[in-house]
Amino acid sequence: MRFILREFEKIVCAVLFLGMTLLGFVNVVVRYGTHYSFAATEEVLTNGFLLLTVFGAAIAARRGEHLAVTVVQDALPKRLAQLVFALSVVLSVGLLAASAWFSWASLMNLMDNGMRSYALGLPAWWYQAALPFGFALVIIRYLQHAVETFDAPRAEPPATPNV
Repeated sequence: MRFILREFEKIVCAVLFLGMTLLGFVNVVVRYGTHYSFAATEEVLTNGFLLLTVFGAAIAARRGEHLAVTVVQDALPKRLAQLVFALSVVLSVGLLAASAWFSWASLMNLMDNGMRSYALGLPAWWYQAALPFGFALVIIRYLQHAVETFDAPRAEPPATPNV
């Protein structure tokens, strides 16, 4: 159980990617074998990419691999650099919380108005349902990384290789 909690977003991404790859492969085989295509797979693949992006962001947040410009923070004394880091964490969590809230509001709107998807006719909220939880997971993983790195010693920048 601990493994599933620790690696949840990786498992979700692996299952999504496998399913999307198989669906795309089947679509290509059917298209070239029968001259027909599964046009409805486009909406499934598009929404799969959306979920893959959000859960992939959770993986990057946990590893601390999000894009960051740290040139100013690296030039500051340690205490001031920690303050800048804390400010960036607060602002990042605020942005992610707003994203979770707005995706939740969008989900509620889709559920209330009964909109259906254009190709398969499924309730449109099915595709949106995981987004607020995905953003919440990114917040959790980002905070985990922030706690681990707040007091960590500064890493020396990698040496530039001789070219």
